[in-house]
Amino acid sequence: MSNRRVSPPEPFIGVSMERLEASLESDGLEPGSLGPGMDMVRTVVQCSLPMPPVSPAAPLSLAGAAWLPGGADRISALPDRLLRDIISRLPAADGARTAALASRWRPLWRSAPLVVADAHFLPNGRWIPGVGEEDSPGVADLVTCVLAAHPGPFRCVHLTRTAMDAHRGEIARWLDVLAAKGVQELAFINRPWPLDIRLPATLFRCAPRTRLFLSAWRLPDTAAVPRSGAFPSLQELGLSVVAMEDRDLAFLLDRSPVLEILTIILLFLSQVLVVDAPRLESLLQSWGLRLGSKSRRCCRVKVGHAPKLRVIGYLEPGEHDLEIGNTAIKAGTKLSTSTSTLVPSVKILALELKFQVRSDLKKVPNFLRCFPNVETLHIQSEKACEEPTGKVGLKFWLEGGPITCIRQQLKKLIFREFRGSTNEVAFLKFIAEKARVLEKMMVVVYLSSEVDVSAMLKPLTCAKWANGACKLQVYKSIYSDGSRPVYGVRLASEVLPADP
Repeated sequence: MSNRRVSPPEPFIGVSMERLEASLESDGLEPGSLGPGMDMVRTVVQCSLPMPPVSPAAPLSLAGAAWLPGGADRISALPDRLLRDIISRLPAADGARTAALASRWRPLWRSAPLVVADAHFLPNGRWIPGVGEEDSPGVADLVTCVLAAHPGPFRCVHLTRTAMDAHRGEIARWLDVLAAKGVQELAFINRPWPLDIRLPATLFRCAPRTRLFLSAWRLPDTAAVPRSGAFPSLQELGLSVVAMEDRDLAFLLDRSPVLEILTIILLFLSQVLVVDAPRLESLLQSWGLRLGSKSRRCCRVKVGHAPKLRVIGYLEPGEHDLEIGNTAIKAGTKLSTSTSTLVPSVKILALELKFQVRSDLKKVPNFLRCFPNVETLHIQSEKACEEPTGKVGLKFWLEGGPITCIRQQLKKLIFREFRGSTNEVAFLKFIAEKARVLEKMMVVVYLSSEVDVSAMLKPLTCAKWANGACKLQVYKSIYSDGSRPVYGVRLASEVLPADP
């Protein structure tokens, strides 16, 4: 047996693990936290993906088979259209096995829109946290066989558990096959390292019809992509931990004319420009990790022509420089009453706030004023790396002046990771006393030890609620063990934890 030491993998091409860890430690990150941090990122990415439309764990009932007279085969009597629909609802391997049932079934599998998920080829046919092809070799070969054997089109292809660095040749061939045969939904996730393998330009010929999710890649050089390279039918785009330039995001938005949902996770861009997105309904972004106080940076977020934008978040006043149209939204600036600084279509807004940092909170009133018709407000309370910079009481919020969405439109407030600070309580009391049509205030309490929740929230019970019929609901966070919460970016489908 060889005793040769195996070098640790490169997190980025040409960058050693030791070099990156040293850089992050100098930036304030705890030693040895890169690996656990990336595990958390992969969990966030996995949770942000939609589940494949089929599952090998789905039960198959034979309860009705016993009463069939003479054991008659009723399924084969169904028309081909229904049989193809049945096959398309099976995992790829099970769909292929139907060809062995009878000669009539052999062409049906080839003509059914197939679902291919490499997670289904893992042990037990299901995704196991932390397990990928590096722990179960042969997954890539099975993917290659299925893509080659089926003539397409594919209903859904999720390649999320394959060690892509070991299969760089297959990456281009898979995209060539999907470009030739067609695919409706594609999730293409690189794991585990390096994080910046260059995707082939074939990606832009692949053109998924409805949804595309990319994670841990480097985009092709968009400057060299011909005009024909586009996503003319793409409705949802998800990007996470993708090495790209600001111009690349602008390129993707320009080449996706009917895009409705854009989700961004851990893309360290200097600007996110939604200048002309007539069909965009949802802009969701999460930076997810903080590398320490030295890494604090600002990103310009500009919203221009987006008349259907309904959901936006998470905006971070301390990290984001917000622009509406051509107006920069700053703290204390008196905004024009014209529509040029308003996004009236937004109904759901999410903010991540550091309640210990007064300068961040100063931006919040004007951020809220830009969205006058918000009915649901998500607040994520985030612990700051910086030292606390002063008390922010109820007077602070009252002096900011009236806010239309709070006074007239807000129906639901979800406040996550409440720690009981006086600054947090003051904000909640402000909402309670000014939100005239508020129906529900949901507070998710972040508890690192046994505390008196009733005492923490007593100022709210003593407040003069603008709507006496509003319901205050208190929940215990599932992240009360001292770990940093990993919150979902799919705001509309988030589920609250159990009541304490």
